[in-house]
Amino acid sequence: MKRRGFLSTLAAAAAAPLAARGGRTAPSGAPPIQTVRGPVAAAELGTTLVHEHVLVDFGGVASQARYDAEEVFRVAKPFLDELVERGCRTLVECTPAYLGRDPLLLRRLSEASGLHVLTNTGYYGAASDVAVPKHAYTETAAQIAARWTAEARGGIGDTGVRPAFVKCGVDAGPLSDIDRKLVEASALCHLDTGLTLAIHTGDGEAALGILKTLRASRVSPEAWIWVHAQNAKDRGLQTWMADQGAWVELDGLSPGSLPEYVDAVADLRGRNRLSRVLVSQDAGWYHVGEPGGGRYRTHSLLFDAFVPALRERGFADTDLRTLLVDNPARALTPSRRAMR
Repeated sequence: MKRRGFLSTLAAAAAAPLAARGGRTAPSGAPPIQTVRGPVAAAELGTTLVHEHVLVDFGGVASQARYDAEEVFRVAKPFLDELVERGCRTLVECTPAYLGRDPLLLRRLSEASGLHVLTNTGYYGAASDVAVPKHAYTETAAQIAARWTAEARGGIGDTGVRPAFVKCGVDAGPLSDIDRKLVEASALCHLDTGLTLAIHTGDGEAALGILKTLRASRVSPEAWIWVHAQNAKDRGLQTWMADQGAWVELDGLSPGSLPEYVDAVADLRGRNRLSRVLVSQDAGWYHVGEPGGGRYRTHSLLFDAFVPALRERGFADTDLRTLLVDNPARALTPSRRAMR
């Protein structure tokens, strides 16, 4: 099938009611998913990119960098328009607080492009803690979680925008004290709100530490998206995590990594774990501090190259719907998933 024909098919499939496809998404009556323009049913997400960025400021908490929201809008919008042309309906924007999260900019881009855009609550403890605010070191996990729960229930600041998930991050290796506290806070926020936990990990050891901490907090692995699971090259570990219930997110797709990602997803399908896999590119973005925002990497590679490559490996339309429509909707639907 030609690329344009396939993308039209995928777009049509994404527009169909998800509940009609074997009940693989959230059950009828499930809570809505919060977009930057308001709540929508899981069936409205359609084809979804689960890990992308529009704007990032790696200056972190101490950064004095400023950006012109008008310039960011002009730079980013054409890339979002490309997604709409390819049948994508939802972009999950994973930039957390103190790293460039801008709910009002995201809402404006969502309104202008027609894309559903999701934002988050939570703190980013990776990159050597550059984006961890000072109060996180002195407050308890419960106090931090209360801040995130307040955003989930009342909106981010005075924007009226509510987060759709918790974004947290930890460095590679054993969890540091602050990283463990942030994971504990994520668990408590999940138990309060049902929001899914998207936790950035540096390697497999960190992922195992997250799993242990979530379980100690009585949160099921089903509530957790293992962000950057590709950093653990052990396919056996990816399979084992899927068996525990975690979402295995392979989200660094790029032109250079295309063959690796095709192999990884094909391998997980061969192991009958496709129903726990998420894929994205970790692409974009406007780099605060660089002239003109630096090089903005397209969000469309997944549609232009990855999907056709999967079809060449024998992936049927049903497989692709599972990967790009059903799994994201299931992963992002709020649901309190406590350990039994």
